[in-house]
Parts: sequence; structure tokens; C-alpha cells
Amino acid sequence: MDQNFYEQVFEVVRLIPKGRVTSYGAIAKSLGAGGSSRMVGYAMRHAGQAQPSIPAHRVVNSSGLLTGKFHFNPPERMVELLEREGIVVKDDKVQNFKTVFWNPLTEIEIL
Repeated sequence: MDQNFYEQVFEVVRLIPKGRVTSYGAIAKSLGAGGSSRMVGYAMRHAGQAQPSIPAHRVVNSSGLLTGKFHFNPPERMVELLEREGIVVKDDKVQNFKTVFWNPLTEIEIL
């Protein structure tokens, strides 16, 4: 995938406020690539190497599941970071998902 796409993904993720989460699909839609949520996931695999840093822990799947947690070291780190921001996680799923969901389509101008 285009490195430029990864950078666009990273820019959106950097905008997610503390205490909020968004989904791979919502990021893809905000970039005009609605069918590319898997590509957003691929970009997130490289988030640890990006500068400035990326709050990758704030990106979950469309149901609020922490599907990316295995890319954290240790995997429990994703839960720790979310809980530190006040997000409740139970059985690897964000509770009150609709309440803490941040929609980049409505929260930011198109990049």
C-alpha cells in the first residue's frame, strides 16, 4: 500500500482525543477509502515506528474489540493505556463503545 496512505492514517489517529476511540473502518471512510479498513490495520502495524508518536491504542474494530492488542508489547499494554484514559475495557472490548466513539468524518475536516 502507498506509504502516503499510511501517513494519512497516522495523521487521523493523532487527532483522536484522549478518552475516545475510533475504528479502522471510520478512519478508512474519513480518508475516502471506505473499503480499506484492513489497509488501515496494516498501517497501524507500523505505528510504533512513526514520529511523532501515534496513539494506536485508540483504534479498535467496529464492535469495540481490541483486535490490534497483539501488536503491543506486552499485549495487555493496550488495555492499560485505554484504562489510563478512563476507557472501560472488559474481555478485550471497549464498554460504552458508542459513547466513547470518535467519528473522524464528523469531527475533522477532510485531510
